[in-house]
Order: sequence, then C-alpha cells, then structure tokens
Amino acid sequence: MALQLIEVTADHGHVDTLVALGEQKNALDVYADERGEMDRCLVRYVISTKRSQELLDALQAAIGAQENWRAVVLPIQASVPGPEDNARPPADEVARRFSFASITVSREVIWNEVTKGARLDLNFLILTVLSTITAGIGMLTDNVAVVIGAMVIAPLLGPNLAFAFGTAIGDRTLMFRALGTNVVGIILALFFSYVIGAFWTGALQSPELLSRTVVGFDSIALALAAGAAAVLSLTTGLSATLVGVMVAVALLPPAAAVGIMLGSGNLAAAGSAGLLLAVNIACVNLVAQIVFVAKGIGPRTWAEKKASRPARYINVSVWLLLVVVLATAIWFARETEGVAEGQGFASPSDVSVD
Repeated sequence: MALQLIEVTADHGHVDTLVALGEQKNALDVYADERGEMDRCLVRYVISTKRSQELLDALQAAIGAQENWRAVVLPIQASVPGPEDNARPPADEVARRFSFASITVSREVIWNEVTKGARLDLNFLILTVLSTITAGIGMLTDNVAVVIGAMVIAPLLGPNLAFAFGTAIGDRTLMFRALGTNVVGIILALFFSYVIGAFWTGALQSPELLSRTVVGFDSIALALAAGAAAVLSLTTGLSATLVGVMVAVALLPPAAAVGIMLGSGNLAAAGSAGLLLAVNIACVNLVAQIVFVAKGIGPRTWAEKKASRPARYINVSVWLLLVVVLATAIWFARETEGVAEGQGFASPSDVSVD
C-alpha cells in the first residue's frame, strides 16, 4: 500500500475539525501539534495515496475559505511499522482496486507534475533546440541511439499532457500556457530543423528519416495507446514509465523531419511528416482528455464542474473531429499513392534528395 504524508498548518481553532476529517477519511495515523506559535496548529496525516484526494477535497471544503492555511503533500518511502498488507482490506478498498475511476495520486500532485512541462522558460527553449539538433543529426546519419536520445528528452510531450489536464480540471490558465508553450516549441523545432535541412549536403536516404515520412492507420493506434499510457502513468504516480511513452509517441522527430524536408525542398515528404506530427498531437490530446475524465479527475466543486463541462465537450469534439479528418487524409494519401505506383510514379517516402 503506497502512503503519503499530508501536513496541514491552520489557525488553532480548526484543530478539532482537522483531526475529525482524518479519522473520517480513514487516515492510518493522525497527529495534531497544538503548541504552534501565533495561535497556529500543525496536523499530520499518514494516509493511503488512494484516499489522499478525498482528504484534500474535504480539507478545502471545510477550511478552504480561510486564507491562513496550507496543506503540503509528501511521499513516504517507508514506514515502521508498515501498513498491514496481510490484513483483510475493507470491502470498499477491494472495490477501489478494480475501479478504473479510482486514482492513486491527488489532483494537486498531478497538477504540480504537469505544470513543469507547460512552463515556457529558458530550460524548455534550450532543451527543444538541443533535442531538435540531436534528432535531426540522428535521423540524417541513421543513428538509432541518437534518435532515441532525442525522444527521451521529449520537451514537446509535456505541454500536450498539461493542456489535456487543464481541460479536464477546467484550468484555463494552464490550458493557454500549455498551448503557447507547445506552439513555441514546434516553431523552434521546425526552424532549426529547416536550417539543418538547408545546409545538409548529403543524400536524404536514411531509414530513420524516411520512416518519419510514412504515416498509416497504425500510427493512429500507436499514438492513442501511448497517450493513454502517459496519463495512466501520471495518475498512478509511475512517472518513470513516461520514458517508454516518450519513445513510443515522440513528437520531436516528426517535427524535425518536417523541417529537414522543407529545408531540402522535398515538399511531398515534408507533408507526410507533417501529417504524422498532426496525428500524434491530436491522438495524444484526445485520449489524454478522455482518460483524465474516465479516471475521475476534474474540478473539485459542483459549480466548477458545471462551468468546465462545455469546454471539455468542445475540446474532445474538436480533437475527435481532427483525428477523423487526419484518418481520412491518410486513407486518401494511401489511395493516391497506390494509383501513382500503378502508373509508374514513386511515393514521397521513396524519393531521395541529394
């Protein structure tokens, strides 16, 4: 059983309420220090991560209107004595284990994690430029290890997950911040990869590069599966699994392929790579929003949920429509490619540029 430590500081008059909330939410341990200075109290809860969201929501409902309080959530690596894993769990705990809507980390923890990826700062800009150069050189020289290194850096995945999370909880500030960061990142990637393509004197024949100019229905399935895996890893606190997601649905190599092909003058291949990039972005955002909502992640109060519901419906509808349009474009491109090959013409991915 994963545990978290929640520390709450508030006015001394709230101590009885805070202790009662911990007992009500089945905290494993509740400790109240009433000797704080300036008429303040400190209450510590040791609680299962599966119940931390309930406790945090209850705290906000009870004393959230007060300004002079704060809750801090900390992970617990180990506790002695540990939770009674061998004891028979309550019936509701068993039901939670097999409930898809049951999240294991709190909304606040996820927010803190995804906002890092939506932050437009110097680090993001430098990482985007470096990963673009790494991906571009790796694809041009057909160096798989270098391309994977660029995938793991994955600066463009963070803003997309942050946008989906902002939509799920109705945080418009986070949505616009993530959208702006994503747009800036893509523009940077296209610019620097365009420069690489314009000055590259060798042949554009490497399989690593040409594979980013081929898009099919399998690309849609892969992006949907990887996007769902990314959200599940966030909501369960297994952020280490995001590395695999970064490799599976990397956004930067297709963006770099678009720029390289544009810089070399191969517009047909650039269009195919751009289609792959659009498929990845649309599918990741669509499935991320769906999984966030299915996992029960949303605004805390009824009023906030009602206000954010239209935005969620609109965003899901737009991304779904975009996926359908892209799937139609893939089908049309495949049909056109088949006709062209039947007439003796080469497909864009088969054309090399010297």
